[in-house]
Amino acid sequence: MKESSSFNRSLIRWSLKEIRHGQLWLVILALALITTSIFALSAVATRMEQAIVNQSKDTLMADTVFISPAPVPESLIVKAEHRGGKTSLMTRFSSMLFGTDSSGGEGMKLVFVKAVDEAFPLRGQLRLSDGKSEHAHVRPGEVWLDPQILTDLGMKIGDSVFIGDLERRITGEIIEEPGLNFNPFRQLPTVLIHQSDVNATGTVTVGSRVQYRLFINGSEQDITWLKSVTTLNPSERWRDVSGSGRSSEIFDNALRYLSLVVVVTVLIAMITLLFTCQNYVVSRKQTVAMLKSLGATRKWVRHWLLVQMALLLCIALFIGVPAGYLLELLLHIPLRGVLPSPLPALGFGPLMTTLTVLLLVAVPGFGISLYQLVHVRAGEVLQSGVSPALSAFMRWGFFLIPLCGVAVFFGKNTFLWVVLAGIALVLMLSAGAGILLLRAFGKFPLSASFKLALRRMSRAPLMTGVQLSALALSLMLFAVLWIVRTDLLADWTGIFPEDAPNVFSINISTGEKDRYLEQLEAMNIEHSPLFPMVRGRLFKINGIDAKVFAGGEQASDIFRREVNFTWAKALPDYNPVVAGQWVPEKGVSVESGVAEDIGIQVGDTLEFRINNQAIIARVNSIRHVDWRDLKPNFYFILSPDLTTNLARSWLLSFRTGKDSVRQMSVLAHEFPTVSLIDLRQITSKIQQILNQIIWAISVLTGMSLFAGLLLIYTLLRLSLDQRRGEMKLYRTLGMSDRRLRWTLWAEFGLLAFTAGMISGVSADGVVAVLVSYGFDLSPRPHFLLWILQPVIACVMVMLVVFHLFHYLNNKSHQQNTFPNSE
Repeated sequence: MKESSSFNRSLIRWSLKEIRHGQLWLVILALALITTSIFALSAVATRMEQAIVNQSKDTLMADTVFISPAPVPESLIVKAEHRGGKTSLMTRFSSMLFGTDSSGGEGMKLVFVKAVDEAFPLRGQLRLSDGKSEHAHVRPGEVWLDPQILTDLGMKIGDSVFIGDLERRITGEIIEEPGLNFNPFRQLPTVLIHQSDVNATGTVTVGSRVQYRLFINGSEQDITWLKSVTTLNPSERWRDVSGSGRSSEIFDNALRYLSLVVVVTVLIAMITLLFTCQNYVVSRKQTVAMLKSLGATRKWVRHWLLVQMALLLCIALFIGVPAGYLLELLLHIPLRGVLPSPLPALGFGPLMTTLTVLLLVAVPGFGISLYQLVHVRAGEVLQSGVSPALSAFMRWGFFLIPLCGVAVFFGKNTFLWVVLAGIALVLMLSAGAGILLLRAFGKFPLSASFKLALRRMSRAPLMTGVQLSALALSLMLFAVLWIVRTDLLADWTGIFPEDAPNVFSINISTGEKDRYLEQLEAMNIEHSPLFPMVRGRLFKINGIDAKVFAGGEQASDIFRREVNFTWAKALPDYNPVVAGQWVPEKGVSVESGVAEDIGIQVGDTLEFRINNQAIIARVNSIRHVDWRDLKPNFYFILSPDLTTNLARSWLLSFRTGKDSVRQMSVLAHEFPTVSLIDLRQITSKIQQILNQIIWAISVLTGMSLFAGLLLIYTLLRLSLDQRRGEMKLYRTLGMSDRRLRWTLWAEFGLLAFTAGMISGVSADGVVAVLVSYGFDLSPRPHFLLWILQPVIACVMVMLVVFHLFHYLNNKSHQQNTFPNSE
């Protein structure tokens, strides 16, 4: 036992000596890069998943919410609190607010009243200001108003307001409410009062349109149990964390990009490891042959190599895990505003993921290398020979191990398999296409250096194909990451264009709409067209009760409440028709999401109930609606001939100018019955989240680009190392340094140019598939990439070759194998 331990220590000391002399640093660097990237990215993925859940729960203001049109049963509150959960009640209703300022002036405003208790909110942040200090909760007797109400009515803190029969003095204004709501039609200015004051308003009576909410915080198990013992009637529902929100959609795409970065980084590092392991085989062959000539058995050699490989893995972990942890801490900086606070412990998840991935990735590189070295013949110490080739079964067996690991862990991740399939296809096509291109270059009149370079590459088509594939793949992955990042940023920054509307005006009466437009024009405010608007319900589809067709969340939401309808002779130009054709006669155009959820098709007959009137329309078109653009959008647009007898109000959207406070005040005083919906706070929140995520993915992209540069450097260094013998022969035959240098420049220049052409075209194809099926974006060609990629490839490769050529030239001179002839 002691002898075995002493023997292992001797092997470790020997290996450490080799590492200190720089013979194995490329292998360690490749392994450390894999370790660092996987640990950091898996930790960041964990954090961002926590951020998604945290953001969604902040939007809900609790872990789950019970919603009902009737008062919340006391038994439900008792059950929730009995299991250790925290609860908070809210009563929501619309009401007219009447105010009297200190000078005796009176005003009124339609507002959205939220009656809450002292525990509200369970999640998220509520900021209230009384002019002297900030508060986070509503207490009995207090009334907090949206600043817009104070501006519209010309009131200030301390003035009296009436909500129904309730008279109170204004306690202060609402600075920030928790949650996000992108529906401008459901955003009347808010008034917060205490639950104990609801009865005093006298507005909540039998038949009133009131909504009751019970916010619950608790463990996942307790919430699941509570739902299982609660029987819901048709008008009650639970609302939980969902990925359908706009901010969650942004996070989902960020996570998909994160997984793309992980895949690309691991693939690049894995290819780098394969090449470095082949160099490892070449560097160990003479040593293994010598050991075997001195009597070492295969078992002894296998043991020595396994100890050395295990040491390399341990060193990679020792370097990579702390580096990954530091990188993860660095990524906290841009994500601080969206990550949970305080951050929960990471646990062992990222470390176990790192170990698993590292072992799976190391199997092909180390396995093939171990097999080749163990079978080196003792006679190769005197004359280099060809070691027994790895059988196809053994070679593919080594690669099937990590592939099976990917299948086990990511079997249902379609996005990942699309990426891997695209990369495999590009690898297969690039080698063949590259060799054909190189042959085509040979038909042109070229200098002697280029002809010599082409002959050399044609003599070793397999090696040329491998080098070309690896170089084209790394360049393609560079381009894919950068273009997807650019397209994502363009999509995210386009969510709120500079000219996007940030205010909606609703409830404009027919009698005042012309005067309202004149007022906007007098203030030089650009606005959308006026849209007539009524509220109603979808009642039947092809004569069948519409609820039978309920599908996704949008559809369910439509059946739970009334929705807004409009009508027009022409559809909005920002709603492209994706099916059918709009005809403004006895027809209706349906939003594509609702049509898909419910199963509505062109030609179906829909019956609506609007103001107790039955309206029947035939679906003649289906439209795509981008709800993020904050323009007036509708689920259903009717033809004007169906709405002749309907009473209607009007709405429009506009963007305030620099003097927004004065503009809003003028509109509120001139048109007191028109509701102004200010979206600036919401857009500011989302823009802040976007800026943080953009910064984070830029850091991740940079790390992956570094991995690609390492691959290119490794590939070119190994390729030049393999030419040392040829360079010695060429010098012996009298070739000058200048001619040899130009031959190498020509060879690698042709290789880079060809790889750049292939990678530019293939990257555009891969990106088109990724953005369509992975990120739900519209693909677009990047023709400039086809031109720039060969140029970038040549510059990048030439810089590396220039450095490596001088290194190799100096080394050859030191060994007297490359004497100067000039």
